[in-house]
Amino acid sequence: MAARRREGENLPDDRDARARYRRILRFAARALAVTWWFELFLPRIGLGWIGVRGRSARMQRIARRFHGLAIDLGGLMIKVGQFMSSRLDVLPPEITKELEGLQDEVPAVPFPEIRAEAEGQLGVPLDRAFVAVESVPVAAASLGQAHRARLSEEDAALTGLDAVILKVQRPGIQRIVDTDLAALRRVGRWLSHVRIVSDRVDAPQLVEEFAETSLEEIDYLQEAANGERFAADFAGDPRVGVPAVVWERTSRRALTLEDVTAIKITDHDALRAAGIDPAEVAKVFASVMFDQVFTHGFFHADPHPGNIFVTPLTGTDAAGADAPSWRLTFIDFGMMGEVPPGLRNGLRRLMIAVAARDGVALVQSIRDVGVLLPSADTTELERAMTQLFARFGGMGFAELREVDPREFRAFAIEFQDVVRALPFQLPENFLLIVRAMSLTSGVCSALDPTFNLWDAVEPYASRLVREEGRNAVGDVLRRAVSSITTASRLPGRVDELITRVEDRRISFPDPALERRVARLEQLGRRTLSGLLFAALLVGGATLRPDDPVLGGVLMTGSLLPLAHALLAGVFGRRG
Repeated sequence: MAARRREGENLPDDRDARARYRRILRFAARALAVTWWFELFLPRIGLGWIGVRGRSARMQRIARRFHGLAIDLGGLMIKVGQFMSSRLDVLPPEITKELEGLQDEVPAVPFPEIRAEAEGQLGVPLDRAFVAVESVPVAAASLGQAHRARLSEEDAALTGLDAVILKVQRPGIQRIVDTDLAALRRVGRWLSHVRIVSDRVDAPQLVEEFAETSLEEIDYLQEAANGERFAADFAGDPRVGVPAVVWERTSRRALTLEDVTAIKITDHDALRAAGIDPAEVAKVFASVMFDQVFTHGFFHADPHPGNIFVTPLTGTDAAGADAPSWRLTFIDFGMMGEVPPGLRNGLRRLMIAVAARDGVALVQSIRDVGVLLPSADTTELERAMTQLFARFGGMGFAELREVDPREFRAFAIEFQDVVRALPFQLPENFLLIVRAMSLTSGVCSALDPTFNLWDAVEPYASRLVREEGRNAVGDVLRRAVSSITTASRLPGRVDELITRVEDRRISFPDPALERRVARLEQLGRRTLSGLLFAALLVGGATLRPDDPVLGGVLMTGSLLPLAHALLAGVFGRRG
């Protein structure tokens, strides 16, 4: 009864919403029935070969039907397609490939409706809030649309801005979102009873992850706060720009931002006309995205070409002679990802393993970030990754296109079978990272067809190695200091013990014990020398790439305590 009540709490209560709800459920029921028939029932009666033979075409048909449903309904259905297209751990590639092309483009809402929605949100007529608002939208999406506008003289004087973008949610979008989420939650409960799904993924939890992301996207106050946090992360970085928020003209469903429209990041002709090298833009963009994920731990999870501009800098905009002549300007901070410190450390190790082409270390780092269950047998995965690195590691996209498709397909099939046999599921944080990095790779390849992601990863990974090395050296040195402190007290304590023996305050019944005490004193001194040698050698080796002089001095100096430790042992034995 309680379950039925929970299900009914979010059910739509008007005719259009109920029709939308039923249409989503009908599609899901049909897709599940087809899957049950071919993947479960036919194999049980010995006819599994029928399902295997037509599986690829069948999956593609389902994906195409969903593509049409999403375009027709709009709302969250387009977001569902985009969300699921990156769930490589849940859906077969036939579906994810078909959904990759799903664009967040729907017909624009008539301007009178947008005006009414904006005035209701801002609490004032648009004519008072703005000098002018263009009726034709700059962009229209499933959840909202954006219009160019100019602030009133009073607001312009207060904010220092004139040209702005007014972003307004589509009227009734909250009802649509609630309806879609109610349908999706029910589908999630259905899937939780299908064993082939429930063994691999917690479908209700997956729906809740999607719901949380979607609800944040329709909260413009949250988006504005995300933008300001992003700007603070890159404060003083000349590579990155962020539009200012006009808080006086912003509410939960209406957002006013500085108009930062410039050259679309993938517009080759416009970039070259401005004297900007697209290949250089690709390098900077990749570096900035790496900084977001691995340094700040707060990243733009939807960096498609429509959300990044290249802004030429002229005159007072340029910070100096050595400053870049352009910057990357990010917009739309509705979908952001956050990387907890533990996950961030694991990802840093993963990147280092990728840069080193170390398949075993890569699999271990994947386990460390929680993608693989501790009980997973990764022997075959390690072998597959090692082979993939050996054959394709270091190749750019242009080089990969020259590889015999049959060879690449054979590797892909082997890798796919190994992965699907393992018990893993991408956590939500990791999912957004995968999405962001996939879009980053696509944008960089569009900017420069010869772009080699390895070339972008390696210098960044080298920096991470140096940083990890400094941290490791600090840890070693701290432990060494503690050990040295303890060891340094040992000779004094041994001397005190011997003095007390000589003064006959302590007597030994066995003369051999006195010799053992002497050896203990010698061992303490040798231990101290060994610790000094290790600390100086490790510290010098780590610092040498950045400071060859100091690193060399430390490494050379380590020979002195090493010599003492060795020679003291030799002379001690002779004595």
